[in-house]
Amino acid sequence: MSAKIRLYVEHPLGPGQSVELTREQAHYLFGVMRLTVGGQVALFNGQDGEWQAEVAEAGKRGGVLTCVEQTKPLQRPPDLWFLFAPIKKARTDFIVEKAAEMGAARIMPVQTEFTNSERIRQDRLQAHAVEAAEQCGGTFVPEVADLQRLDRVLDGWPEGRQLMFCNEAEVGSALRLAAHEKGLPWAILIGPEGGFSQRERARLTALPYAHVVSLGPRILRADTAAVAALTMWQQALGDWS
Repeated sequence: MSAKIRLYVEHPLGPGQSVELTREQAHYLFGVMRLTVGGQVALFNGQDGEWQAEVAEAGKRGGVLTCVEQTKPLQRPPDLWFLFAPIKKARTDFIVEKAAEMGAARIMPVQTEFTNSERIRQDRLQAHAVEAAEQCGGTFVPEVADLQRLDRVLDGWPEGRQLMFCNEAEVGSALRLAAHEKGLPWAILIGPEGGFSQRERARLTALPYAHVVSLGPRILRADTAAVAALTMWQQALGDWS
């Protein structure tokens, strides 16, 4: 019988491997979910796939799980970075969760000229990415980077990585990609609530690796644009097609 509870752990997983639980994990499994010795949990660590584990010891402040068998191999997402400008707290959380669910390999908050937020809690956003992977059945957890200035990210852009630039000033420019562009490293960039500055648009449009696209005839909220852009890319180049 497959386990209904999934848990991310920072511990190697393998046949017969014992996994010690943190106090918070023990509280969740034994206090909230009411598991007892012999109960089943699905574990993943972002490296070793998913493993069905059994509760060997259960206590209020800790516990031990034992790996029984692998139930899924590691399923890596496409080599896709997702860049976005942070907005209000709850909507930034939403963007990170959806990017993790929809297959981004790396999530990168960037500060543009019109970004309202000047700081983020990277550890909190990383926790949201973990929760999203737990809930959607994923075996990989994307890294959430700390906030960086967009111009500095572009200054250090890696050779060969393509960029899908979602420009709210462009209307009707669909994503047109050649077959050979599938499988290349990619990134998606969406802007802040106030849009990109003229200087940012000019630089981004001139980049040889940038593909300027529209997300439709209406200007979308940033969190809606995130889902729309990820859907467009996944259908054209990702592991949905």
